[in-house]
Amino acid sequence: MSTKTVDVVLIGGGIMSATLGTLIKQVRPDWTIEVFESRSEVATESSNGWNNAGTGHAALCELNYMPEGKDGSLSADKAININEQFQLSREWWSTLVERGILGEPSSFINPTPHMTFVQGEENVDYLRRRYELLKTEPLFSDMEFSDDPAKIAEWVPLVIDRRAKSDVVAATRSESGTDVDFGALTHQLFDYLKGAGANLHLETEVQKLKRQSDGTWDVHVRSRLGYGATTTNAKFVFVGAGGGALPLLQSSGIPEIKGFGGFPISGKFLKTTNPEIVEQHNAKVYGKAAVGAPPMSVPHLDTRVIDGKKSILFGPYAGFSPNFLKKGSWWDLPGSIRAHNLGPMVKVGLTEFGLEKYLVSELLASREKQMETLRQYLPSARSEDWEMVTAGQRVQVMKKDPKLGGILQFGTEVITGADGSIAGLLGASPGASTAVHAMLGVLRTCFPDEYTSEWEQTFKEQVPALGEGLNGRPDAAKASLARTTRVLGLAADAPAEVTAAEAATA
Repeated sequence: MSTKTVDVVLIGGGIMSATLGTLIKQVRPDWTIEVFESRSEVATESSNGWNNAGTGHAALCELNYMPEGKDGSLSADKAININEQFQLSREWWSTLVERGILGEPSSFINPTPHMTFVQGEENVDYLRRRYELLKTEPLFSDMEFSDDPAKIAEWVPLVIDRRAKSDVVAATRSESGTDVDFGALTHQLFDYLKGAGANLHLETEVQKLKRQSDGTWDVHVRSRLGYGATTTNAKFVFVGAGGGALPLLQSSGIPEIKGFGGFPISGKFLKTTNPEIVEQHNAKVYGKAAVGAPPMSVPHLDTRVIDGKKSILFGPYAGFSPNFLKKGSWWDLPGSIRAHNLGPMVKVGLTEFGLEKYLVSELLASREKQMETLRQYLPSARSEDWEMVTAGQRVQVMKKDPKLGGILQFGTEVITGADGSIAGLLGASPGASTAVHAMLGVLRTCFPDEYTSEWEQTFKEQVPALGEGLNGRPDAAKASLARTTRVLGLAADAPAEVTAAEAATA
């Protein structure tokens, strides 16, 4: 067993590790970085284009970011916050394109309107009130609303085609929406990292993490190709292993992970590549989640562009496997149970009856039942045009709660050791879309002195909205959207050069 010391170890070859590694190389190009990925290539799990919806979560269409209160009240705060986080990603990607770190933007991001579609008087009323609240916000200024089926048919003809005339429907539409191939983006970032001196080890599985007396970490790895075991000593470790992050953080023994558990949910999509269907639909159309369904299970009909080819996905349909990764082990779930998280996990199991009912109904659903769900959004759908594909495995976070004993935590959660020498990310959506925000947060927390004294200005140059936001500064929001739209090629009529207004406010 050999041992060497490096500055940074990144565990997992997904978008989070790729983003963090690239950010580090922008400010500390001399730091040594080792990346360990258990599969034969990067981006095979949640970051893979076929394992997520590629929405580029900006809260333009996702109703779960703007839930209705018990009194019927609505707040735009969470939706604005999510949108702000995605704008950081757009700004950073634009800078990397300008600097040649990322390639042709259409290889990883494409303009795709984001829509919300609802049915029934109550839902139409909710959507109208949501629109009225958002339309005055600078980051949502292009949002349109209609309850006229003819107008909606202009936006997404297949959603209205063959729909009963008695159906009460409404939709919102934001042309500024995008479709993101996070798999392609991850590959390009790792290509840059390798060129910048980082070492990427494929087919290499991290088995455990052990803290040393000097505050560094021994990362114990095993080759899946039979080359034996090695140990790498690291000053800083980031666990970006998707569903595999929980057991690795548990192996580290840091107190911050105590009380956290995970419940895996397998996502499935109906997919079509039929040109007659694909060419008639250009949008990501989100609806309302079924009662008891987790937010990540909101039904949506998505245009996807992966490897330059268009298709349409509908789902997700939930499945169940005890695996924490799509290519994981049946031992993942039972092996993650500890004395400190058993209580919260049991508590969640006893209280989340709606979720449990939803999962059972999904598991028992017939092919015809699955098609009936699709026809709520695409009435003319024919079974022979669609195939079921298994997407990524998601692990919902469960954690202790002082009042309830245990709660199901939706969204993403960053776990950081007290001394800043280790961090990891748990959870699912919005995940990849807000990777820049999340990883800048990791650097700010784990390297507070360096961040404040040296790094912040560099990151500010790459991400102009950092620390200031955009929605509260209408001119800056307009300039940022104009710049990223132009650089990322998100509008056919985007100006070729930065305008004076952009230069003055960006």
